[in-house]
Amino acid sequence: MALIALSKDAPKKNTITVLDGVRGFACLLVIFYHVNMFSRVKNIWNLTGVNKVFADLSIVGSCGVTLFFVLSGFLLFLPYARSMMFQESWPSMRTFYIRRMCRIWPGYYVALIFLVIFSAPVYLQMDHWGQLALFLTFLMDSSHQTYQAINGPFWTLAVEWQYYMLLPFIALGIRWFVWQSEDKWKVATLFTCLLAMILWGLVTRAWGRSWEINPHQQLWAPSYVHAAIRFVVYGQSGKYLEDFAIGMIICACYLLTQRRPEQKMSVFINRYSWCIWLTGVIGFCFMTYWFETPFYAALVSYIGPHNWFYELGFAISFGLCILGVLFGPPVITWLWKSALLRNIGMLSYGLYIWHEPTLFWFMDNAFPYFNSWPAGARYALYWVCVFGLIVPFCYLIYRFIEAPAVRLGASLTRSQKAMRPVTDQTIREVVTMQP
Repeated sequence: MALIALSKDAPKKNTITVLDGVRGFACLLVIFYHVNMFSRVKNIWNLTGVNKVFADLSIVGSCGVTLFFVLSGFLLFLPYARSMMFQESWPSMRTFYIRRMCRIWPGYYVALIFLVIFSAPVYLQMDHWGQLALFLTFLMDSSHQTYQAINGPFWTLAVEWQYYMLLPFIALGIRWFVWQSEDKWKVATLFTCLLAMILWGLVTRAWGRSWEINPHQQLWAPSYVHAAIRFVVYGQSGKYLEDFAIGMIICACYLLTQRRPEQKMSVFINRYSWCIWLTGVIGFCFMTYWFETPFYAALVSYIGPHNWFYELGFAISFGLCILGVLFGPPVITWLWKSALLRNIGMLSYGLYIWHEPTLFWFMDNAFPYFNSWPAGARYALYWVCVFGLIVPFCYLIYRFIEAPAVRLGASLTRSQKAMRPVTDQTIREVVTMQP
């Protein structure tokens, strides 16, 4: 009962700001992936013909998307987990949706309008309006015609947004089960619900993937019903609920450790945080070279062509790293608290949206002038573009589009009893809860 009762203990100093650095790392991973992909397109080098170890390393950046999903699950579930475990007030659904809209919509729609006009004007034609509607409603991940179209990273924003729309209702469902259980089983019930969410994500991923592998298998419902269900629960690559659920589990562990440091689990996490972090790092390295390990050859018959373990393995590894960073010693946390990573983390939304189209423009318009340069120098040009062009541009996007919108959302959701000014610190707190 003490675990569930309203906590009178003052929480520890907030360490959540280190996740700005983790978010910056996730963004750099994705950019690293695209830089290497474009380098292969321009024949700077072809890693598939070199050592397989370097080839695997060159594409590991794609898992940065997984880290974004885990972070979103962690950060956005925090107020709901506090309410369920410590009987704090239930978060306002109105506040949640207003802040999410103010955080996501302005940057996204500015980029969408710009790219449609200057990069993909075909979507302005009447026969493409249906596809454009999917982009306008954050459903572009559910159709093969719009999946990774206009701007590759957009599909992940669709997954994120759909999770945002569902999260208050998912939390209400979990709360019902938690409150129906006895006091001593409430926390266990919470974790059981989150494990069920992971299972749901894996099952729907396997089900959706099965139709890509064998599209001619027998349908157990009319084709239009099947298509509608697949559109909602799977889309083109799944809804990644298992990743979000891993973040939600780490969130619950974080709150229990922070509020109830005397519990056995809390003592273990505090004492062995460096070991938890190291386990996550080892897991990340293992999953990076998963397809080259003898374990893959031994388990492939059980995993099958769905390869559900690959995505889940990265998500668990990232979750352990996050938990270790939150409670780890300075030798672990210094990097994530560094100004460079934290500032990249604050700009990560714009960087994530704009880096690919900018790199495409650079590759098509500026790169031909440097074809005579050595391969290493041409590769370095991509990073010059990233830090010399994209980062300053995204700072302007953040300063004049994202931050004012966040300020507006904070103003619209302030309670009348606490009409404190919307400061830069308020903006930082809201921006922390972003994809």
